[in-house]
Order: sequence, then structure tokens, then C-alpha cells
Amino acid sequence: MNKEKKSYYFNVIEAKDGKMSEVMDFNFGGHHDLAEMVERVKAAGLFAKDKHAKEFVVAMRLLHHVIKKNPDSPLFAEFAQQFEAFKCSVREKTGCGCGCKK
Repeated sequence: MNKEKKSYYFNVIEAKDGKMSEVMDFNFGGHHDLAEMVERVKAAGLFAKDKHAKEFVVAMRLLHHVIKKNPDSPLFAEFAQQFEAFKCSVREKTGCGCGCKK
């Protein structure tokens, strides 16, 4: 099991009327290898387009991170258990790529 900490940098740029403008940027970290997770999702055939596999992995990791860092938030009171069950379902189909149990 590889629990080496990884760090990712997200830079969101809006393309509008032929112009590019930065909307936001932020760092995100954890022990999951996002590229490997995307490959596992692709291999499982969950989406017809590779782009959707990438979007799915990033969305899942970011949402999981926010829920984990805000466990007492009323916003996630009902959703956290459902999300955890969904995450486990995805893991059964793809694995997380890091060998973790969470």
C-alpha cells in the first residue's frame, strides 16, 4: 500500500468570447493517484468518453475531501452516508488505485 502524499494544482480558466480568464486556482492533496484512478475508471468501462472518466475522478476526490474535512457540517448530514455507500460501490468496480481500505 502506497500512502505517499501527492499534491495537485488546479487552475480553472473560463473561455468566453475567444478570451481566456482565470476564474480560480487551488492546491489539493492526498495519497490517491488521480491519473491511476482515471485509468481504472476507463478500464472498468463506466463512461463512453475518457473526458467523463477524468471529470468523475476529480469530482469524487474533491467532494470526498470536503466531506471528510467538514464532518459536522449540516450540509452533509444526510448525504455523507449515501456518498460513502456510492464511493464503496465505485471502488468495487474500479478499485481506488492506492490499496487503501477507505
